[in-house]
Amino acid sequence: MKKTNFKKNLICILSFVLIAVMALTMFGCGKADEVKDPENTTQTADTAAPVVDKTVLGEGATVFDFAVTDADGNVSYFEIHTDENVVGNALLKLELIAGEEAQYGLYVKTVNGITYDYDAEGKYWAFYENGVYATAGVDTTPITAGATYEFKAE
Repeated sequence: MKKTNFKKNLICILSFVLIAVMALTMFGCGKADEVKDPENTTQTADTAAPVVDKTVLGEGATVFDFAVTDADGNVSYFEIHTDENVVGNALLKLELIAGEEAQYGLYVKTVNGITYDYDAEGKYWAFYENGVYATAGVDTTPITAGATYEFKAE
């Protein structure tokens, strides 16, 4: 008889502990920044798309995004409209980049009015395409409508 009571008590205690753990897990999973609406859907602050102010430049049928990140981490965003076929040509025409011809193509030293010279400062402008370090120079990269091109100070 003692064994039966012991088993019943043990099962009761374990069930209570399991219920308590499940309750704590359910209530502890919510984020602090969640806002519940009356229809029981959840919106979180980190799902909202960031609002980015873009300067629109140029005229033409092809549109791409262009970003400039300086050495201090400040970012400028542009929406470029062009009829050019090469990214470098569009940016040169809008005077967003400047540089000099070098052995491997255009060596960009100035972007959006900011000049970096690797020989003098140890900083240079790196060219990115859709967030990835570009495999070709800005002066040979064909424009893809809707793509994002960027120069970052490195």
